Order: sequence, then C-alpha cells, then structure tokens
Amino acid sequence: MNYPIKLSLKSEAAPIILIVAAWIFAFYFYAHFPAQVVTHWGFDGQPNGYMGKAAGAFAIPALLAGMYALLLGLPWLDPKSDRYAEFSGIYHFFKTAIIFVLFAVYIASGFYNLGYAVNINVIVPLLVGLLMIVLGNFMGKIKRNWFVGVRTPWTLSSENVWNKTNRFGGFMLVLFGIVLIISPLLSKPLAITLFVSGILLITIGTLVYSFVIYKQEQNKPKVDKGL
Repeated sequence: MNYPIKLSLKSEAAPIILIVAAWIFAFYFYAHFPAQVVTHWGFDGQPNGYMGKAAGAFAIPALLAGMYALLLGLPWLDPKSDRYAEFSGIYHFFKTAIIFVLFAVYIASGFYNLGYAVNINVIVPLLVGLLMIVLGNFMGKIKRNWFVGVRTPWTLSSENVWNKTNRFGGFMLVLFGIVLIISPLLSKPLAITLFVSGILLITIGTLVYSFVIYKQEQNKPKVDKGL
C-alpha cells in the first residue's frame, strides 16, 4: 500500500534535525550531569522527581525518535488513511511542533541540571501552552480519521459531528494553552484548579459535546427526496 501523504525534505528536515541535535546534546549531558538529575517539577517549580544521569540524558532523545516513527506510521496504519492527504500540511506541522516542544523542554531541563539559572516553572508552561494554542487553531481543519483529533463514537460516525466537535475541541485547547501560560503568575491552588478544569473540559467536555451534536443531527427531520 502506498504511503497516504507525501514525504519530502521540506516536511521531514526539521524533526530529523531536532532528533539528531537531541542525541548530540544527550552525550554532552551524560558527560556533565550529576549522578542524579531532576526530571519532574511541581506546580510551585520545586523538583519532585529524579532519575539517574543515563536515563536523564538519553530517555527523551529515545522518546523523540520513537514518537517520530509513530507519527510517520499513523497515516499508514489508519483505516481512514485516504483522508490524511486532505490535511497533510497540517499533519506535518503538528509532527514538527510536537517534536520541537519536547526538544525545547529537554534542552531547558538539561541545562537546569547543569546548574544554569533556567526557570523551568515559566519555560515549560509557556512552551506547552503555545503548543496547545497553535494546535487548537488548526484542529478544525483535521479531517475524519482514527488517530488525530477528537475521536469519539459520534465524531467517527458523522462528518458534521467531527467538524463541529474538533472546532470546539480546538477552542478548548486554546483556552487551556492560555491557562498554562499564565499559571506561573497564579497561586498554586488556583493554578491546579484551572489545570484540572481544563483537562476535564478537553476530555469530558468534547465527549459530551460530540454526543449532543450527534443526537441533534439524528433528531432532525428527514427530507423526503421522493417525487
């Protein structure tokens, strides 16, 4: 079976360069990291998760390579693979944006562990928040498929429900992105409350919305096209 979307140097250069750069940094970090490195921070910016320097240096580059391979494979594995050609440019952009943000977070955390004054509590929410805003703005242009976008039984059953739900989900992602960006300026309880509320709106909210839109569509009077 032919690959559903066109691959080119233009579409693949950026993610490949980022992955290669991550592996170069991995060997540099491994040579200079302390025995234990911070890999997780709380809402207050305080470290609360650690691992050995080998895992801290090489886990994310390995994840980036695996994610890139997965994102390349999804269009080929999808039963609705023919739809990817309709939003191939957006799919390539999503792929690059996700790899870039993970790479940037990896570099920021790496230099933090080397002792540089890196404000993880600001940088990570900013990067992830911007990613959510960018992805959210393009969600409405994704065509019906099994892997990318808001996938519920009702969106997969109707093109109209798919389009409306993904536009709604995109709007929720944009709001969530804004919340992430401003979260360092908020009190910890408020930041946590808004974060959890955003997750619930994106998951349960889009699920309920797609069901309601589907039921409305099913309850519309059928037009008799007969003579």
